[in-house]
Amino acid sequence: MAVPSSLQPRLLSSFVGGRFVRSTQPVQRLFRFNPGSKHVSMQLSRSLSGLTDLLFNRRNEDVADGKRKRLRPGKISPCRPVPDHILRPPYVGSRQPPGIASGPEVHDEKGIECMRASGKLAAQVLEFAGTLVKPGIRTDEIDQAVHQMIIDNGAYPSPLGYGGFPKSVCTSVNECICHGIPDSRELEDGDIINIDVTVYLNGYHGDTSATFFCGEVDEEAKTLVQVTKECLDKAISVCAPGVEFKKIGRTIK
Repeated sequence: MAVPSSLQPRLLSSFVGGRFVRSTQPVQRLFRFNPGSKHVSMQLSRSLSGLTDLLFNRRNEDVADGKRKRLRPGKISPCRPVPDHILRPPYVGSRQPPGIASGPEVHDEKGIECMRASGKLAAQVLEFAGTLVKPGIRTDEIDQAVHQMIIDNGAYPSPLGYGGFPKSVCTSVNECICHGIPDSRELEDGDIINIDVTVYLNGYHGDTSATFFCGEVDEEAKTLVQVTKECLDKAISVCAPGVEFKKIGRTIK
């Protein structure tokens, strides 16, 4: 992904391949938390503090639409262990921050095969995670099940340790926009939950997500999910060699 040089020290890339380029300025740990605590904070530079609040920190504030309970964070359990024989991404256990991809990567036949394998596993894990969504289940239980399935298949859960992220999957409920941290909160009837699965297999990341209904969901939430899925499908349909990223954005808009 091409990023203006003026932003590179402050932004993190998506999970791509197994290679990262170190930024010219250090990026501190993004997520700060204590096991068992109900409060997690995300740290970014002052210039991005508004974006941080929008995408993450408001999860820890009272948000209400008058129709349901406010989303309140629960307790976060300790990080789950990964067997030593499983290959880790380069950012795990390193004091160096995740960097920015220097530009487009053109993969050879072996690389494409590995990408397909990691993407296939991620899709299978996501499908399994979706079957767990029901009233009463804790998002931490979803994390535990996802974590176990990933390591059982010889892969590493990519979110774990990325910028200090403490869990193996992202679970974003209701007004939590993205990258929600699984915790002790139980899902309730009428919730919607986005589950974001990324696996690291044979040196390649496979990344996928979907939003699931928990019990009986109101029409407003159903419309939101339906329209979002339509935007995704239309955006995928325009992807092809030589297509500029801005065309994808215009299609979604």
